[in-house]
Amino acid sequence: MFSRIIILATGAFLMWSSSLEAQRTAKPVLHGRHWVAITGKPLAATAGAMMFQKGGNAVDAACAMLAAVSTMWDVLSWGGETQALIYHPGEKRVIAINALGVAPTGATVEFYRSKGMRYPPEDGPLSAVTPGTPGGLMVMLAEYGTLSLKEVLEPAIQMADGYPIEEQTANSIERNKDKIKQWKYSRAVFLPHEGEEREAPYPGEIFRQPDLAATLRKLVEAEQQALAQGKSRKEAIYAAYDRFYRGDIAREFVRGFREEGGLITLEDLANWEVKIEEPVMTTYKGIEVYKLTHWTQGPVMLQALNILENFDLKAMGYNSARYIHTLYQVMNLAFADRDFYYGDPYFPPEEPIQGLLSKEYARERAKAINWERNDPNVKPGDPYPFMGKTNPYLEYLKSWPPKPVAASSSEDDARFEENFFGGTTSIQAADKSGWVVSVTPSGGWIPAVIAGRTGIGVSQRAQSFVTDPAENPFNVIEPGKRPRVTLTPGMALKDGRPYLSFAVQGGDTQDQNLLQFFLNVVEFGMNVQEAVEAANITSYQMRSSFGNHESRPGRLTLNEATPPWVRRELRAMGYELNFERLTSGPINAIFFDWKHGTFWGGSSNYGEDYGIAW
Repeated sequence: MFSRIIILATGAFLMWSSSLEAQRTAKPVLHGRHWVAITGKPLAATAGAMMFQKGGNAVDAACAMLAAVSTMWDVLSWGGETQALIYHPGEKRVIAINALGVAPTGATVEFYRSKGMRYPPEDGPLSAVTPGTPGGLMVMLAEYGTLSLKEVLEPAIQMADGYPIEEQTANSIERNKDKIKQWKYSRAVFLPHEGEEREAPYPGEIFRQPDLAATLRKLVEAEQQALAQGKSRKEAIYAAYDRFYRGDIAREFVRGFREEGGLITLEDLANWEVKIEEPVMTTYKGIEVYKLTHWTQGPVMLQALNILENFDLKAMGYNSARYIHTLYQVMNLAFADRDFYYGDPYFPPEEPIQGLLSKEYARERAKAINWERNDPNVKPGDPYPFMGKTNPYLEYLKSWPPKPVAASSSEDDARFEENFFGGTTSIQAADKSGWVVSVTPSGGWIPAVIAGRTGIGVSQRAQSFVTDPAENPFNVIEPGKRPRVTLTPGMALKDGRPYLSFAVQGGDTQDQNLLQFFLNVVEFGMNVQEAVEAANITSYQMRSSFGNHESRPGRLTLNEATPPWVRRELRAMGYELNFERLTSGPINAIFFDWKHGTFWGGSSNYGEDYGIAW
């Protein structure tokens, strides 16, 4: 009898452990043979799936998802900015899309200082750059897609006519209603119950945006008229582009936005253009890792990988005190360089990106690591000698950083942390023909100023500029210039073929999360879903790209499951610890399984992100 109990118990244990193995992630892997589409909202992922069902490629699907999330105000809107990496299977290379808006006419250092501002404000008309997402979507679609603009915008137009709004967005509107009431056209869109106790839409209520629907239909109308005149598919999409940036949409946008006190002019819209660029790349243990260049924070991850390649991370152990300390110190070094050297490559002075990404510079930076304690005084390095030049800004480096604005209350401290995680969304798409797309769109989040009767919410990205060259001589605000942004899609190739495509929402946390995701796969052998759900750390030692550009040296967020002995060691190293239940991003990613010819899609359990595969 006793032996039978043991056998039964053993069998139950094996069944239990087998079940644990099957359920080791909160969400299952998305397995696909033909395509995969992932983004910040399930409803928007459906828009991507609809394009694949029409026979479109991954670019078509990504554009449809971009249109949908912009319409859903998934912490961005149509007036924001779009950053993308595209793997072109015919050319076997990664292409970069720069659809970031620029500072408008009149947006000068002197203008903001005359208003007593150290930085452009966090929101409102004076935080705006020109809208980039409409242009970015149309250029990607025209150059690399296969479907018409009419087909790609169809889901977004249906949603603008009315869709059941999610609780997250509806409650964000309610929280921000006092700011929204300042702006005539925003108030009309966001507050359908103005004067009642709850003025925002209720979760599940049909949220209607007739002005936005009309704007999107005008784009389709321009395309269809051009096709009727015998224009090619590409020419017809660019006809819609022209209507947005140079036609009646542009005129209403400028009229309505200037009515609210904005600076954007018709010339600002007409002169702006999408840039198709070469990405930057480094190798990590033979894997090619691609990022957008230094108008984003993307090279930070490449710099960190160059430094980390000098250490045996696997031997340290996943999220051991030694591993966490190493990551934190390496990120300090890379982000300090970001905070001083990154800016718009189309404006002087020229950023030293070649030196920043050199392996020799990384080895030199690694020598600065204090292995016993956190160093709260990490400064930017000097990459110029690694490209055979002399640094023209050594005087600035001696006194860097300029004294930050100190938090004066717990409310300021809470706002700093909220800004640090400032949301956006991410988009991942791939298909069996070889197209891969990784996008991190953002800008125009709630509370946004809506420009006239266009329904377009305007970006708040100007706040990422500085006004003092001693803080960053490459990122000083100037009309026509792009701010250095946090937005940073990623892609990796192995043996000349796509290996990983990945992106995450958030602000200054993005490349922190993506760095850890990449190491989870490469160093610790996690599958893509395990890697996107795995516990990450967050540092606040770099200067925030938002608000008052503050920093909190030594502050460290850990997952609440972190063992007590790890906590104890980290506190002894000088870290100030706080804990969260979910610390994974949320990251969206695709792993390419060439052995079986399939896709593995991952979407972390942090937020509402998810996808569809077939």
